[in-house]
Amino acid sequence: MEMKQINVGGMHASNVALGIMRMDALSDEKAAEVIDAAVDAGINYIDSADLYGHGASSAKFKAGLKLAKASRDELYIQSKGGIVSENDGDIPYGNRYNFSKQHLIAAVDGELQRLGVDYLDSFLLHRPDPLMEPAEIAEAFDELQTAGKVRHFGVSNFNPMQIELLQKYLQQKLIINQLQFGIMHTGMIDFGMHTNMTDDRSVNHDGQILEYSRIHDMTIQAWSPYQYGFFDGVFIDNPKFPELNKKMQEIADIYGVTKNAIATAWILRHPAQFQVLLGTMNPQRIKESAAGSDVELTGQEWYDIYYAAGNDLP
Repeated sequence: MEMKQINVGGMHASNVALGIMRMDALSDEKAAEVIDAAVDAGINYIDSADLYGHGASSAKFKAGLKLAKASRDELYIQSKGGIVSENDGDIPYGNRYNFSKQHLIAAVDGELQRLGVDYLDSFLLHRPDPLMEPAEIAEAFDELQTAGKVRHFGVSNFNPMQIELLQKYLQQKLIINQLQFGIMHTGMIDFGMHTNMTDDRSVNHDGQILEYSRIHDMTIQAWSPYQYGFFDGVFIDNPKFPELNKKMQEIADIYGVTKNAIATAWILRHPAQFQVLLGTMNPQRIKESAAGSDVELTGQEWYDIYYAAGNDLP
């Protein structure tokens, strides 16, 4: 199936991607089903991190890909690193960050082995480290690129000045920033509409990262697109959000798709050229959510959903 594509640093990537954070819980056969379901839906971009499943999610992807119809050559594979444990052990759940050259190179090497690939199409710094030494990160990136281990670089959850500081030292252009965004996480756009006001929505939490990303041609990868809060749960079919689900269903019926597709389409309707990261490991849900790539909401439908989510306009 064909899916709308965007230019991610020269990569012709599907505007919906598959995040494999939860893949560690699957059997090898189920992992293969998930991979094939994503490819059948038109997805050609995979996102992982050394933190996911303590590394087991990437290893499960490797096992699943061996059984899948899909091949590595038809996929862009991305991973993230930089979150480690207090004792810097073998891919533990993190409680500190480490952007040293040694750790970043080891993180990539570990992911290449677990994923079963010779190179990463992109590698992202998982969260901003206040102790980062940009010149040392630059050395790591140069070595990784020269060795053919990583083709492109980016960041995750960085604000504009953190990106500017890092970019000053890099030869490579940072092409991606992975940020939470969706119908129930709209701070990036709320702030812009409440300029020069004093209400809560006027607070600039992220340094105008949306506008910065568009100016600098950085792709924003929207993580947890169907979540409310910080991993509090999904809003789709959640009785806590009756008005939102009613409006989404009304619009879904117009286009002959599900509410998952509408939640995807709502993000993609924004002109910033987002890439939506799906986190589900349910093949049917992947198909339903990815279908939003083919739905182009009207401006009024987009605003109707924004209102139904509890937002207002100044």
